[in-house]
This record gives sequence, C-alpha cells and structure tokens, in this order.
Amino acid sequence: MLKILIVEDERPLAETLRYLVEDNPRYRVIGIAEDLASALEILEHDEPDLALVDLHLARGSTGFSVAVRLNDIGVPCLFVTGRAPGFAMPDLALGLLLKPFTGNDVHRALALAEDVMRGRETLRPRLPRNLELYDPEAEPEPAETPIFVPPRRGFKARLERWIGGSVTH
Repeated sequence: MLKILIVEDERPLAETLRYLVEDNPRYRVIGIAEDLASALEILEHDEPDLALVDLHLARGSTGFSVAVRLNDIGVPCLFVTGRAPGFAMPDLALGLLLKPFTGNDVHRALALAEDVMRGRETLRPRLPRNLELYDPEAEPEPAETPIFVPPRRGFKARLERWIGGSVTH
C-alpha cells in the first residue's frame, strides 16, 4: 500500500482528491496539509511514500518550498496544479498532473509515479494527457539568447528632435 500526503489549500479539492486516491485500495491518504507548516506536522506522526503537492498554497507558501523540504527528508513529490510552470523540475518532483483530472488520471499518475519511485520500467503505453513525468537524466534546455531590441525613443525625445529640426523616421 502506498501512503500518500496531500498538500492542497482548497479543502473541497483536497477532499475530492482524497476520495479519488482512496478509490483504489492500493493507496491510502495519511493526511491533508494546506501549507508547509501543516505538512511538517503530519510528518511528525507518519511518513508518506509520496506527496501530491499543489503549487499555489495558503499563507504565502508554495509547492516549490514544500517539495524542497519533503525531498530533503526523502519524500518524493508529484505536483498537482491548475497551471504548469514553463519548465521541468526533476530535482523537485517526479512529474506534474494538471487539473482538472479524473479518478482514472489520478490512479494512472500514481501507478506511474510508483513505477518511477521503485525503479521499474513502465509498460503503460500512454500517459494521461494531463500528466508529465520529469526525466532526471535529461539535459536542461539551453536558455534562448535574447534578441537585441533597440530602445524606442520616448515621446518627449521624438518631440524635441522634431522641434529641433532633425526629423528622422
């Protein structure tokens, strides 16, 4: 049985996620936290195998800070969020499940995360369309070199040049 911690600040969504997770007898939710402090309180009593972490949390806390802290103590994370960041974070999480999702999406995401955690080759042919698993071996994509854009003259500078007689277009 995989023990799961849910870190989600919207209580109705957290309870729905609990229901979807526990719909499969292979998974059990050990607690629901709404920020880093409450997640650490739960960890004092029980140790999860995996944490499902929302990226936007209560009281100024973020899923990134929760993931860093949980990874420090050996708890892998799977981000669950409504809007994906524009880059992969294999050093913080196993992957990312986008909202909205179905119970089937949750179960498949948990099964794939468990495969990654246990080092098993997955034979599942298709990922749910809203799941991205991060590859820790992948090289980060090089940052795109910004293109130089000359500064545009302000209205005042253009007006002074026009009044001064050196009109340029």
